[in-house]
Amino acid sequence: MSSLSLKPLSIPTFISDNPNIKTFKFQRNIPPPCKSHCQTERGHQFDVGDTFFRSESATARDLGVLSAALYRNTTGSLRVLDAMCGCGIRSLRYLAEANADFVVANDANEITREIILGNLSRVTSGSGEGKRWEVNHLPATRLLTECYLRRDYFDLIDVDSFGSGSSYLRVALDAVKLGGLLYITSTDGLSSGGHRPQQSLAAYGAYVRPLPYSNEIGLRMLIGGAVREASVLGYHVVPLFSYYSYHGPVFRVLLQVKRGKSLSSRYYSFISYCNRCGNTRAFSWNELGEISCPCSTNVKRSLVVSGPLWTGPLHNSPHLTEMMSLADQWGWFGDGEGKNLEKLLKQMIDESDPKLPVGYLNADEIASRAKLNLPPLSVIMNSLHKGGYAVSRSHIAPNAIKTDCPMVECVKIVKHLQQPAEMSSCH
Repeated sequence: MSSLSLKPLSIPTFISDNPNIKTFKFQRNIPPPCKSHCQTERGHQFDVGDTFFRSESATARDLGVLSAALYRNTTGSLRVLDAMCGCGIRSLRYLAEANADFVVANDANEITREIILGNLSRVTSGSGEGKRWEVNHLPATRLLTECYLRRDYFDLIDVDSFGSGSSYLRVALDAVKLGGLLYITSTDGLSSGGHRPQQSLAAYGAYVRPLPYSNEIGLRMLIGGAVREASVLGYHVVPLFSYYSYHGPVFRVLLQVKRGKSLSSRYYSFISYCNRCGNTRAFSWNELGEISCPCSTNVKRSLVVSGPLWTGPLHNSPHLTEMMSLADQWGWFGDGEGKNLEKLLKQMIDESDPKLPVGYLNADEIASRAKLNLPPLSVIMNSLHKGGYAVSRSHIAPNAIKTDCPMVECVKIVKHLQQPAEMSSCH
């Protein structure tokens, strides 16, 4: 009979530059250093090592840096907590571009320490009251909780989490200054697609069912979760922008945290979609017993209801306009990457029209209901404008439009557009 020889286990511990946090080290089984993998972003050269890094997330980092810089220009100060910093590129950009006064770069994985230190060393660290940055290795929840207990509040907290990210909302709201910014993340595309309603209910308090604009639902589900958590603490949140990226997928929302109950609580409600006619509508809590669609009396068969979710504006137009102005001032629109950012910000501003309802109309669904090939979306949008409807492209889905025109009316307009084309082809 063979026996197993067990080696003593080392206890995982955490490293911190903060004197208020005890510092420990591994006594054995020290992990090997990361390999070097150099990257460049917005003129900053940095090393990603073996950390998880996506170059596609550069746009989300651009948006965060622009907003952080605007905040500092307005308030005169900027303290940032990067709760899951990875290789530290976000922290570096907050320091170098947004001119943050102080940044805490935190990653629970101690193996990343040398990579983070090397990247942040491009900015003078300073000392004492002039200290610009520090590196911690704590679980994000613990770090945020300790900041709250020490009353060490931050102007901007960036939580770039994996999965739902809902477990960080309460502690992040505790640690952010009133009037400050909270940049939150979700990568839970299955829940936003309505494939795990029990999961979305547990994470965000929203029972989500399959809808044709699931990626927009992902943003509204994330905002709704923050609205719920903020209200428990006596705060309310205002979305400054909401960004969806197909890789992941990734849902990122920048919220401003304010004191007191929201004046727009009507935006935390329910969304219905009619499978029969394709119409979408938001219903308040007081209307729960009255949910119906004019096209059918059989609610059970035709309607799909999800919620409660955020049903208000996804963006703040003045904030986005200031972001565009600053990006242009910084010369970010001069290359191919900049053109994509400029296009994105313009689309977000268009999406900010208060007349635009929840959801979007997908071109494939319009074509299927109209039973014909569609003309270019620009032609359809022009006709909708002439008909008095609000309309914009969606940054979430390139083949979709946001409009207050019901699906049934949109199908009629498309069919009308097709008739002159058919008549001219006959001649």
